[in-house]
Amino acid sequence: MSPTLPPVRTRLTDLAEQAGVSTATVSRVLNGKHGVSAQARQAVLAALDVLGYERPEKLRTRSAGLVGLVVPELANPVFPAFAQVIESMLTERGYTPLLCTQSPGGTTEDQYVEMLLEHGVAGIVFVSGLHADTSASKERYHRLRSRGMPIVLVNGFASGVDAPFVSTDDEAALDLAFRHLVSLGHRSIGLAIGPDRFVPAQRKRAAFADNLNRHLGLTDAENHIVSTLFTVEGGQAAALELIASGHTAVVCSSDLMALGAIRAARSRGLEVPDDLSVVGFDDSPLIAFTDPPLTTVRQPVLAMGHAAVSALVAEINGTPASRIELKFHPELIVRGSTGAAPATVGLAPAATR
Repeated sequence: MSPTLPPVRTRLTDLAEQAGVSTATVSRVLNGKHGVSAQARQAVLAALDVLGYERPEKLRTRSAGLVGLVVPELANPVFPAFAQVIESMLTERGYTPLLCTQSPGGTTEDQYVEMLLEHGVAGIVFVSGLHADTSASKERYHRLRSRGMPIVLVNGFASGVDAPFVSTDDEAALDLAFRHLVSLGHRSIGLAIGPDRFVPAQRKRAAFADNLNRHLGLTDAENHIVSTLFTVEGGQAAALELIASGHTAVVCSSDLMALGAIRAARSRGLEVPDDLSVVGFDDSPLIAFTDPPLTTVRQPVLAMGHAAVSALVAEINGTPASRIELKFHPELIVRGSTGAAPATVGLAPAATR
């Protein structure tokens, strides 16, 4: 049975530290007073649940349970966007989300799962986790399912795993970007992609090769693809290689990579989009305010988050959700980083033309 709230000062400080708020805010929440934001109130209620305290009677719109949310590092702004949407929807359903963010060399996905199991979570949502890595064992997910733990996997299909899958349609995303560039007159289009072991990268690579063949009659896709990292630096390195081989447009598999591609163009004295057109992927927050504003393919984060939470809640309530992968159609957002193909081939710096 959960411990009742002990009448000691350390209880307030413990809750304040866990919730990331002041002890005064904790006191106002516990006493049902006004003047506390919904976000701060939810943080205090989550702290009560995590630390094992019973909520005071006046606060017992009782949590339906804890739910784990495991996401990659937050450096890529699309992951905080997913986290915010999923956390909000879980809270609306009465659940208390426990956010687990990974970072290189930090707590691993498996370590987070052990912590979540110790807290007695009712289910777990994984966003772009090891399920998306074809080189990683899927045994961890089989173990969770064998003990009856409801899970939902976002962006990365893993055949044989007994769970609902929610993904962006990567093939459609690549089609949208490629058709847009072809319509602008580009005939030398490159792809800056993340590591090949990830399912979304594999799908985009295959779709790119198909588009090269269908629209431009080219079968040498490997000469137009550079695999690198999902980072600004990775995008810059890939774009430099594609620029050197005469490409007038680059499709990137993340907005961060696209920003790196723009940096690469400028380092070579080129203008975007006059000399090089760049397309990103995600439509991360604030990406519309870059210089130039980035043309990108928007992931339907809101719809995907809703589907993931709905599937998880159904699983928790004993109603199995569909095991057919739900693919959500993305949207092309045209801004200032794409334009007509340059009239000359070879991409000499604009100042020398």
